[in-house]
Amino acid sequence: MTAITPFKIAIDDAAIEDLHLRLRMARFPETFSGDWSRGQPVSLIRELAGQWLNSYDWRAWEAKLNAYPQFLTEIDGQTIHFLHVRSPEADAVPLVLTHGWPSSVVEFLPIIDQLTNPSAHGKPGAQAFHLVIPSLPGYGFSRPLAGPGWEAVRTAKAWDVLMKRLGYQRYGAQGGDGGALVTRELAILAPEGLIGVHMQQVFAFPSGAPGEMDKLSPFELAGFANLEKFQKYNGYADIQSKRPGTHAYGLVDSPVAQLAWNAELFFGFEGEAVATMDRELFLTNASIYWFTNTGSEQGNFFLETTQTGGGYREIPTAVPTAVASFPNDFRSVRTFVERSFSNIVQWSEMESGGHFATIDATDGLIGDIRSFFSQVR
Repeated sequence: MTAITPFKIAIDDAAIEDLHLRLRMARFPETFSGDWSRGQPVSLIRELAGQWLNSYDWRAWEAKLNAYPQFLTEIDGQTIHFLHVRSPEADAVPLVLTHGWPSSVVEFLPIIDQLTNPSAHGKPGAQAFHLVIPSLPGYGFSRPLAGPGWEAVRTAKAWDVLMKRLGYQRYGAQGGDGGALVTRELAILAPEGLIGVHMQQVFAFPSGAPGEMDKLSPFELAGFANLEKFQKYNGYADIQSKRPGTHAYGLVDSPVAQLAWNAELFFGFEGEAVATMDRELFLTNASIYWFTNTGSEQGNFFLETTQTGGGYREIPTAVPTAVASFPNDFRSVRTFVERSFSNIVQWSEMESGGHFATIDATDGLIGDIRSFFSQVR
C-alpha cells in the first residue's frame, strides 16, 4: 500500500475524438440576457468551446505535463496522483502545493520551474524548492474517489503521509482556494517537521466582538466589496456543498457544461478575468476534468468539507504562517486570522492579482513564497 508508481498521462485518441464530436454537436442556451448577472454569458462560452474544438492542442499540453515526473500512490485507501519535481539546489526546501476548485495541478505550471531552479531564471541564490503537487482526492488523476469522507482535514493528514513517504522529514505547505483549506488544516494538525504554511486565503470572518473592526487596514476594508460580490453570486458553492450528485450528470455528459461550470471562478462572476486569464491553461484544466470524468466527483470535497467545517475551523495553531492577500480575491483580515494563528511571520497585501495568482500574479506570488520560507527554513 506504500508503493510509489511512476505515471504518465496518456489520453486515448478515441476520447479526444469523442470530445470534439460532442463540442460540434453542442447546444447552447437561448437567452435574452448577454450580461453576467445570471451566469457565464453565452458569447464567452461559445468562444471558449470554439477554441477547445478548433485550435486547442491537448497533446501539446499533455507533453508539457509529462515533462515533469508524476506518480501514483495509495493513502488511506485512496489513489493519489502527484507531480514530484526536485530542485538541483542543495538547500532546496520541500514544499507541498495544493490546488482548489475548479483547478488542478495545471494551476502550478507557471511557477514550477522558477521555484525549483531559480538560477536558470535569473535568480541565483534565491530560495529553491523540491515541489510535491498532488491532485486532490477525486480530482484529476487521483481517481476514482474511494468513498465518502475525503475533505480538508483528511486530505491534510494524507499530505503529511505523502511527504514523509517521499522521505521529507521537514517540509512546508502552500495553497489557495480549496488548497488553502487543506493547508490550514495542516497547520492545525501541526505534524512533526512542518516548518510553515503559506496561504492565499484564510477564511475568517467578523465575530461581533467589540472593536474588532478598528484595526482593519484600508486594503482589508475595501475587501468587503469582494466578499459581498461572492455572497451575491456563490450559487456554485451552495449547489456543490448540498447536492453535487445531481448536477454531476450534466458535467460528465456535456463538455460545454463542464466548461461553463469551471469558467465561473476562472473568468469571474462579472468577467473580471476575461482580459487576463490564460485561456490555454484554462482549457487544459477543463480537459483534465473532462477526460478523467471527475466532474461527477468534484463537488464531494465541498459537501464533505461543509459537513466537517474543515479549513474554516478556528483552532489555535502556532505553526509559522504567511498570508498573501490579493486585491481581486477574498481579502483575508489579519485581526480575524489572529484569533487562531498565533505565529504570523509574514502578512502581504499584494499589489495585483486575483483568485488564481499563479496565473495572473506569478512573480508576486513566487517572491512572497520565497520570502517566507527563507525566514522559517
